[in-house]
Amino acid sequence: MLLEGLKGIFALAFELAALVLLLADVDYASDVQLAGVLLLHGVASLLLAGVVIRWLPAAMAQPRGPLLALLAACAYVLPGLGFVGVLAGVFYLRLHRVSDNHLPFESVQLPDFDPHQKHATGFRVSGLRSFLGNAEASLSSRLGGMVALQYVSGKVASPLLRDLLSDNSEDIRLLAYGMLDAQEKRINQLIHQASLDFAAAGAASMTDSASPDYLRAAEKLSDLYWELIYQELALGDLRRYAIAESLRYCELVLAERNDNAALNLRRGRLLHELGESTAAEQAYERARVLGMPATRILPYLAELRFEAGDYPAVRRLIAELGQWGSLPRLRPVINYWTKQ
Repeated sequence: MLLEGLKGIFALAFELAALVLLLADVDYASDVQLAGVLLLHGVASLLLAGVVIRWLPAAMAQPRGPLLALLAACAYVLPGLGFVGVLAGVFYLRLHRVSDNHLPFESVQLPDFDPHQKHATGFRVSGLRSFLGNAEASLSSRLGGMVALQYVSGKVASPLLRDLLSDNSEDIRLLAYGMLDAQEKRINQLIHQASLDFAAAGAASMTDSASPDYLRAAEKLSDLYWELIYQELALGDLRRYAIAESLRYCELVLAERNDNAALNLRRGRLLHELGESTAAEQAYERARVLGMPATRILPYLAELRFEAGDYPAVRRLIAELGQWGSLPRLRPVINYWTKQ
């Protein structure tokens, strides 16, 4: 402590000596006088830095070498003012330092985590594709996930099962094929029964082709063929046949009941699949006039405009769609087109 006091006294003495030499009227050359002032001031700055660094809190006094050089440089660059400024700064930090109220971090033992564990209340659809395609997961867990697909929408389940037809596991491939085949057979059986009902209704109403039973059977056939398309169970030529049949029965009903908004929307989507853009757009607009919500129509209209290369129209339609706040799945598309 006594040594630090002596260092402080010497630092003050050297600084005063530098000030006196600077103001003194001497006969020797001014360069020598300036060199003496700088030397005395430099020694004073080093002594001052060595004293005040011990007044700083231990947490602030590291790393010691660079901090010592910084304090000396601050005092040296501003003669007189730097000396006072360093003292004032150190006193402020010592008297007003922030108390450390943070408790030391305690590690907690984490429970064992199984990344392939099934949720207790049901299987999560989110991430199901990556789970089923994960060869590191146990076979029993993957088979359980596939069985859970029977409770998922066919639009989601069918593409997942189709991807699994090329899986490395033979059990997975066989189960995926069996599930797809079962879905297709179920719908084909319903189509067969609906066709019999349609034929029977047509025979019973030879004079009245617009009977309720006849139109109901036709609409059901259109629904079932559309289900084959929607679930991606029909591919290639079978898909084109399903589109044509669904469109035929759909137009048969619309010929008598053109005010059905849902069927007009389906007609537009079927025509869209066949590449008949103009007729598809007219069907979409008709469905919108009949009261179909804009959120159901605008995405398809925008898709038509995009395929035609009319990008300003796409941006206009997407901007109109962006006025609806409850479209989380389309939000990335809306943000892309509205922020260009």
